[in-house]
Amino acid sequence: MVRNFKPLARFLLKMPRIDAIGFVEVIMSRQKILIVDDDAVVIKAMSMKLESAGYEVVAAVEGTEAISAARKEKPDLILLDLNFPADVGVSWDGFKIIAWLQRVDESKGTPVIVISGGEPAKYKARALQAGAIAYLQKPVNNDELIGLVKLSLTGSAKPTSAKS
Repeated sequence: MVRNFKPLARFLLKMPRIDAIGFVEVIMSRQKILIVDDDAVVIKAMSMKLESAGYEVVAAVEGTEAISAARKEKPDLILLDLNFPADVGVSWDGFKIIAWLQRVDESKGTPVIVISGGEPAKYKARALQAGAIAYLQKPVNNDELIGLVKLSLTGSAKPTSAKS
């Protein structure tokens, strides 16, 4: 089968060129988000949405892994669930993770958005007092999530809740 590639070639020739250094700069400037949630479906769904919006995503499924990822990956933003199943050894919840993140040099000052399926009346105020910059209720509206991520990464987000 013979195909005519001339239209495609013309289109590609008209596109702006990016040199190797420019390409590296674009890749290096991607902002990194750490998602901490014990639900693989939630991680996959949020990862797909954030990656399609141009962010680099790293994930952790429990507290020890979250602290390790924060140290190694140095994310620009952390999306954190609050409730984790009981585990052998240290029993983690989102509040303990926030407290640890605030003590770790590599993650001090990294904004945290809490995303929880728990009752907002029970968790929202406590999450904000613990140091989260925002609280979102699951299930999360993807457009709302991306908007809040953008606000948070520009430094304009104030402690709040996008959804009560």
